[in-house]
Amino acid sequence: MDVLWMIPLLLIPLLMWTSSTFVFYFKKCFYVAWMMCLALITIPLCILKSGGRDVENMRIIRFMVRHVKYFLGLRFEVSGWEQLQTEGPYVIISNHQSSLDVLGLMEILPDRCTMIAKKELIYAGTVGLICWLGGIVFINRKKTSDAKSVMAEAAKTMLEEKIRLWVFPEGTRNQRGDLLPFKKGAFHLAVQAQVPIIPVVFSSYSSFYLRKEKQFKSGTIRLKILPKIETKGMTSDDISSLSDKSYNVMRSAFLDISESVTQSNGPLRH
Repeated sequence: MDVLWMIPLLLIPLLMWTSSTFVFYFKKCFYVAWMMCLALITIPLCILKSGGRDVENMRIIRFMVRHVKYFLGLRFEVSGWEQLQTEGPYVIISNHQSSLDVLGLMEILPDRCTMIAKKELIYAGTVGLICWLGGIVFINRKKTSDAKSVMAEAAKTMLEEKIRLWVFPEGTRNQRGDLLPFKKGAFHLAVQAQVPIIPVVFSSYSSFYLRKEKQFKSGTIRLKILPKIETKGMTSDDISSLSDKSYNVMRSAFLDISESVTQSNGPLRH
């Protein structure tokens, strides 16, 4: 009987060595399970510190999550740290490739910064609860009128409570090797609050992570924090040009750092 229990323990390292598909599912399942466990531990800490929902809880969440990258064999190289020294509220925008983006986000998350996320996330068990405790702003992407009212309220909260908000303007996960067209919500938010936008670009994950091909190896992610884009004096008439400007500078940076990181990591076999 004792021998039977040892068989799975022996099989796991064998499969990790011989099957890239097994590695993919093992890492994905571990990532989800470990994040839920971390959330379970962090929930009482946040309640004890702040008494409930508070953006200051993001400090605890950030501390608890930062080690996860090591378990997955990931490394971050960050440039442009000085851009986050901007005082007061601002909007951070970044490209969105997978749930792994959370690790990069926590790597550079400034103080008094939380996120805007899809409403469905709040139902993700302990992770959903810790997101709520961290002050994450939830929007219903299916109802434009609801999303607009939430953004208007978020702009007011940014100024009153001096917080920063992180938004993924593509609106959905994208691993196609380029950026999707930006939705306008983040830019309406920045213009309504008259606060700067700070673009952040994640290099492509395609050199170590391919969801459809079930590939997930160790790798390096480059994070580039770009100079802020001012919105003072802008109105709703400037939203499209602001969005286009942000898209162009981010796409240029994305293609540049993705090429260099692919050379560093080496391409995955499809």
